[in-house]
Amino acid sequence: MKIDLHLHTNYSVDGWATPEEMVRRAVSQGLGKVAITDHETIQGALAARRRYPDRVVIGEEILCRCGTHLIGLFLSEHVPSGLSIEATAERIRQQMGIVYGPHPFAYITHAAKRAHRVLAVSDVAEVFNSRAFLLPWNSRATILASQLSLPQAASSDAHFPWELGRAYTELPEFHSVEQFKSSLQQARPVGLRTGSPWLHVMSLLVAKSRWLGSAHAPLPPQAEDRAAS
Repeated sequence: MKIDLHLHTNYSVDGWATPEEMVRRAVSQGLGKVAITDHETIQGALAARRRYPDRVVIGEEILCRCGTHLIGLFLSEHVPSGLSIEATAERIRQQMGIVYGPHPFAYITHAAKRAHRVLAVSDVAEVFNSRAFLLPWNSRATILASQLSLPQAASSDAHFPWELGRAYTELPEFHSVEQFKSSLQQARPVGLRTGSPWLHVMSLLVAKSRWLGSAHAPLPPQAEDRAAS
């Protein structure tokens, strides 16, 4: 099956489409499942899973104290931002979640240091991110993940529906976190296309319009997210 392990909805400050719109677009692109990984919230993922319970993995992209990101997959509770990389990974594992290392080299400063710290605590490495528009960002991630013998994945990091399908991971079908862990041993990253830097500009404009009150959809409350059911 094909899965995109990293994408955003309008529950992220810089995301545009609703969770339902993103899932429908993913299905139209041949993806069997998606992990919705909004910034600092799991509410978008919860909304999507209520509508599409067999197609959505609950995730969250978390900003760590040093300005580096980690993703938690198979979460049941929101993980707060502002913790160290190591503490963030521990919070994810306390929920029996999977620690996913997104775009490990795609940073302007201290990229190698950030990448080594992130992948040192990760269960799977994102070696192709379709928004990582500089080729060395993805190629260096592949090299380091191979050196660390980490399972490798590719993801779109989509913030707009038309970005879906540009990158995904092929792996055996799974229906639980335990099966996902086993499937990772056969994971194959597929990166088809990287997007323009203008995508990041568009996302910034979405965020700005939201703060000014004219966004596509209101930003949901950033309260403690809990999966009650």
